[in-house]
Amino acid sequence: MERIIGDKATDNAIADPKLYADPAAFHALFARLRREEPVRWTQPDDYRPFWTVSRHADIMEVERQPEIFLNDPRLTLQTIETEEAVLRFTGGDSHMIRSLVDMDNPDHRNYRGLTQSWFAPPNLKKLEADIGDLAKMYVDRMAGMNGKCDFANDVAVWYPLRVIMTVLGVPPEDEAFMLKLTQELFGATDPELKREEHSADETSKTVEDFFNYFSAMVEDRRKNPRDDVATVIANATIDGKPLGHLEAISYYIIVATAGHDTTSSTTSGGLLALMENPDQMAKLRANPDLLPGAVDEMIRWSTPVKNFFRTAKSDYMLNGQQIKAGDNLLMCYWSANRDEDAFDKPETFDIERKPNKHLAFGYGPHLCLGQHLAKMEIRTLYKELLSRIEHFELDGTPAFTQANFVSGLKRLPIRYKMAG
Repeated sequence: MERIIGDKATDNAIADPKLYADPAAFHALFARLRREEPVRWTQPDDYRPFWTVSRHADIMEVERQPEIFLNDPRLTLQTIETEEAVLRFTGGDSHMIRSLVDMDNPDHRNYRGLTQSWFAPPNLKKLEADIGDLAKMYVDRMAGMNGKCDFANDVAVWYPLRVIMTVLGVPPEDEAFMLKLTQELFGATDPELKREEHSADETSKTVEDFFNYFSAMVEDRRKNPRDDVATVIANATIDGKPLGHLEAISYYIIVATAGHDTTSSTTSGGLLALMENPDQMAKLRANPDLLPGAVDEMIRWSTPVKNFFRTAKSDYMLNGQQIKAGDNLLMCYWSANRDEDAFDKPETFDIERKPNKHLAFGYGPHLCLGQHLAKMEIRTLYKELLSRIEHFELDGTPAFTQANFVSGLKRLPIRYKMAG
């Protein structure tokens, strides 16, 4: 089948960061794509063309074959202007960083193995008490705020940030700086979160700030090793050789950013979903044993990582479309997680959904390294919230980040009543 040139308005919408700040509009568009053009040749203005893959089954088919569909060299949806700025920054390399999500095997397997045990459930047990204390601390903070707060900014961003910075080894006094850089990186297209005087080159400057900070940490951990992930990375070897500087710093960056931003988005998105579905809130309060399943539904519902690219290594037929070697495919996870063919009543928020085979953590060898930690954090906070706060309601209009890669709520104003 020949590539069909679609309407430009739809192509532009698929890439537009503003669409991702309007969940209703996003899901209406992608429901149509799943019905009519599940694998769509897409040519937005100012972007290199790609295939938009919107169905759950098609994404699974791609993710199951990492030897055919590669993460390298194109991973995220960026304008041509931004891609050119990256080339200027790196001196000709298409990557500013080279982390696990950019790698294919054997590098991906080798680098993932360095920290995999740190994020495995047996090791996470030693964090349970500390995470519980943090959850209590943030609900205590809510108790002192006279029944009103912006849950996204006052609680949801700080709680997982402290957890991952503890794991990584970043001191508390540097957390605000890490949050600022993370929001600049993932919110580079949002007028409220972007770096001042935003241009395509500003993202490079944010990455440069990360490099400067973490370069000092690498040197420190080599001289003064500690019991943290930063020390593991700084002193790791692959095939008997130390990690390259780019790979070591990139490892720090992916842990320090994706390690909290996605969890905070689900934490906020889950509370909004519960407030909008009071029957589900009541059900969860009545039976806290439903919390693990509720967390998975929050993750499906929010899907903080909206998409990733894959690049075809060879020609491939996908759902009737001829993919050519070198073509890029945009795996649209948020769409897949609302796919009518994969989920019963996908537009319903259902904390008892079984099975819940969402793709919010990806699938296959790139399945999210931190998924068990993220679920533990969300479960722990909600256990504390629901046991100590007897009522939640909106106190204004929620707002979502204008970003087409990693995004979620940036404001969630609420009123609440503490129990007792």
